[in-house]
Order: sequence, then C-alpha cells, then structure tokens
Amino acid sequence: MNVRIRPRHITPILLAGSVVLGTVLTACGGSSSNSTPTSSTEPATPSSTTTAAPTTTSTVDPGTLPQTDEKPSGTGTAFETRMATLADAIIHNTPDTAISTFFPVSAYKQTKKNTDPAADWKNRLIANFKVDVADANKKLGPNAKNAVFTGATVPNTAVWVKPGEEYNVGPYWRVFKAQLNFTVDGRNVQIPIESMISWRGEWYVVHLGTIR
Repeated sequence: MNVRIRPRHITPILLAGSVVLGTVLTACGGSSSNSTPTSSTEPATPSSTTTAAPTTTSTVDPGTLPQTDEKPSGTGTAFETRMATLADAIIHNTPDTAISTFFPVSAYKQTKKNTDPAADWKNRLIANFKVDVADANKKLGPNAKNAVFTGATVPNTAVWVKPGEEYNVGPYWRVFKAQLNFTVDGRNVQIPIESMISWRGEWYVVHLGTIR
C-alpha cells in the first residue's frame, strides 16, 4: 500500500521568522544594509566680525613751522594752560614738567644765530630755567605746596624784534616782566617772568629769572 506524504510548507515559516528577526534587530538599534544613513549635523553658519579702522593722531611741533608776525595775547586757553603748567612746576619745584612752557628748541634753531643753537638752548637756557624754578619755589615760602595760582598778567609793552637786533636771524615779539600771581598762607606772592618771546602768535618763557 502506497502512502503519499505531503511536504510541509517550511518556506513561509522561515520568511516569517526573518521578518520577526529583522524587526527585533531594528528595535535593538541594528541596521540593515539597505538603509541610507542620514546626518543630523547642519552646516555651520560663518560668523561675521567687524574690525574698527585704526585711528592715528598727529601732533606737529610748532617750532618746525615758519614764524608769523601775529602778536600774542596774554589771555586765551592755550596761554592760560601754559602758565598754569609753569605755576604748578614752581609750586612743586618740578621744572621738567614745565619744559612745554619754554621756547621750543626747534623754534630756537630758526631764531638765533649761535653756532650750535640746540646746545645753547639745553646747556644755558634750560639749565638756567631749572635754577629759576627752584628759586621761585623758595619765594613761595616753606608752605609752597599749599600755594594757589591765581593767574598771569602780561604788560602791554611787547615789541617786535627784527632780525639782527638780539643776536637773532628771525623776528619775534618780546615782552619783559610778565607776572605769575599766587596766594599762600594768606598773602599774595608775585613771581616775575623776566622775558617771554613769541612763536606763531603764542608766548613762551625764555628767561624766567635774570637774563644770563
């Protein structure tokens, strides 16, 4: 007696198992070879920066410029600032802080006919100026540091000095006996400026004390 055995359908079961296994792998973080990777990183946006343009300041030495015939005034911001600087140097006996109030060496080279104006300016004029500042400090008394500067006065006696009149090759305005005024310990003290000369319409000290 022949008995026919019908084959079981194994393939569908295996396919079903493959689907289940794939599902499990996917849930566990696995990936299939057919999947296309995606990137969550977006391209960085370049930042823009602004760089400020550099700023420069230029200060021109007035002594390098030509002289003018403008008559200086004993008032005005520039003059008053210069005199206040000189007064402060006298109060504290610090002459080096007041060199800016002195006739510029660059202008002196254009004005005087010495064989070496720069050396004369440094070794004679500035050396004497430092001594004169110390002497003026003594005139204020032992409490000089308590002195208060109350202003400068310039007499209306300025004259225009022509080339050749005072060992000069260039002209300038010159005035004698301007005065610095102070109060200290309840008294008024006057410090004379023996001589000032002009450069381009501004007064500068050239002899604080006796001309020598």
